Amino acid sequence: MLTELSIRNFAIIDDLRIRFSRGLTILSGETGAGKSIIINAVNLLLGSRASPQLIRSGSESAELEAQFRLSSDNSLSKTLVELGYDAEDGLLIRRIISRADRSRTYINGRMVTAAILTKITENLASISGQHAHQGLLQEDNHLLILDQLGGLLPLRSEIHQTYHEMQPVLKRLEDLVKLQDRQSEQTELYRFQKREIADAAITKDEDKSLEQERIRLKNGAALYQTVYDSIETLYSRDGAVIETLITTGKHLEKAGEIDPTLSRIQEDLSVARFHLEDITENLRGYLTSLQTDEQRLEEVEARIDALHRLKRKYGGTLDAVLNHLKTVTEALLSIENIPEKIEAVEKTLATQHKKLCHSALGLSKKRKQTAESLARKVESELATLRMDKTKFEVTFDTLPVDHRTSPYLTIEDHLISEYGMDRVEFLIAPNVGEPLKPLAGIVSGGELSRVVLALKAILAETESVETVVFDEVDAGIGGGVAEVVGKKLAALSRYHQVICITHLPQIAKFGAQHFQISKHVSDGRTRTDIRPLNPGERVEEIARMLGGEKITEATLSHARELLENS
Repeated sequence: MLTELSIRNFAIIDDLRIRFSRGLTILSGETGAGKSIIINAVNLLLGSRASPQLIRSGSESAELEAQFRLSSDNSLSKTLVELGYDAEDGLLIRRIISRADRSRTYINGRMVTAAILTKITENLASISGQHAHQGLLQEDNHLLILDQLGGLLPLRSEIHQTYHEMQPVLKRLEDLVKLQDRQSEQTELYRFQKREIADAAITKDEDKSLEQERIRLKNGAALYQTVYDSIETLYSRDGAVIETLITTGKHLEKAGEIDPTLSRIQEDLSVARFHLEDITENLRGYLTSLQTDEQRLEEVEARIDALHRLKRKYGGTLDAVLNHLKTVTEALLSIENIPEKIEAVEKTLATQHKKLCHSALGLSKKRKQTAESLARKVESELATLRMDKTKFEVTFDTLPVDHRTSPYLTIEDHLISEYGMDRVEFLIAPNVGEPLKPLAGIVSGGELSRVVLALKAILAETESVETVVFDEVDAGIGGGVAEVVGKKLAALSRYHQVICITHLPQIAKFGAQHFQISKHVSDGRTRTDIRPLNPGERVEEIARMLGGEKITEATLSHARELLENS
């Protein structure tokens, strides 16, 4: 139940706070006073899209708050507990709309996403305004209304879940069938690629080692001459480095007999000589291995070109080529198993299809039973609303199937959607002798308001929401009809907290609580105020609704009489 609503810097509202109670609450006031702004504020707190244009001129942000009291067995209480909230504290929704930043929403002081807000508020309150009335004219909404009234939403949700569980499986089957259709061509391509790469017998980093070998082969003569000259300098020719070191060593050895310090230096010189001899042997080994074979150079360059071609085709590097070999090998294994995979997917879909058909047929049967009951209840409710000769009927049709429809989403040549296999439409004949016609083509404003109210009254015993808001429920009606609409709202308030915006005194008199919304100018700014009416003020407001600006003793007397007869 909505216990308190706070609005700041929103449209022409400066600072407004309303405390609500159970039963029927009436909001009244002159046209343009701001009644619809309050409904917009509630809609935003329930998750509607916010816009900076709603912020009061001269302010940087608007702030909306709503406090709800929850019963312990309420499904919303369980949802809050699942989300980590303490449901015993009730529910406080706070929304801040800023010109500079995005809208921010808080639940019990914790910032939440739009998805969480929608999850929490989806069954919190129901607003029946002009949009809801127009929604009733749309055929797409009739099926949802029927399911709500019949308590069929759990079965509808079951179908919705099964349907969406099947979608990725259907996509998997579609992909496998497409792959199978081009299996021959694809298999031949993969086999060619595998053979081409495997026959090349690539080794890791082979291209790099080949490139180094090519450089050596192309520069073989220069390398040979450099190494040969180095060997000559170090060892072979007269006066070679090692020969000089040997002579120097002998001199130092004799000198070391005189000064032992030189003996140590002579030993270091001997080590250096042995090291140079090792270097010379390494150079001789290199010279022996060095190739200047033109045929080998041609072979290396041909191999490098072959590897480059493979790299260009399969990824740019030898690692990419080897990875592609692995990929096509796995793909070939996968392709060869396609028939078995298709059979497994079809088996899964057959099980899901059986479940979907069973649920869809069961839901359709219950919908038709509900439709019969609904038609009689609507006619009965409309009779109490001065539409006693009205005929109401729910017609059924099936959804069409086309060539693109999967057989797993059909039953007896009828399509099964995420909502079942039915398409329904509400038909009405308000006048005796007239044929039944769709709501959109026959209902006047006043008749539509009463149809909405009739449906709400029927829904009262099954709908989970505790708060119902009516805006423009009095559209197109007056006099005695308004009286019976008021009685119906009062009866509805025994099941729900009902908040009704009205301009008709015949409806307003039934309120257990009555607020007056007014607009005035202060300090050059227009602002909206709301205040609860005491018994005396309520008489005056009813009189204003009866007689306009000029209130006479007769209208006051009439107002008192209306309130006494409520």
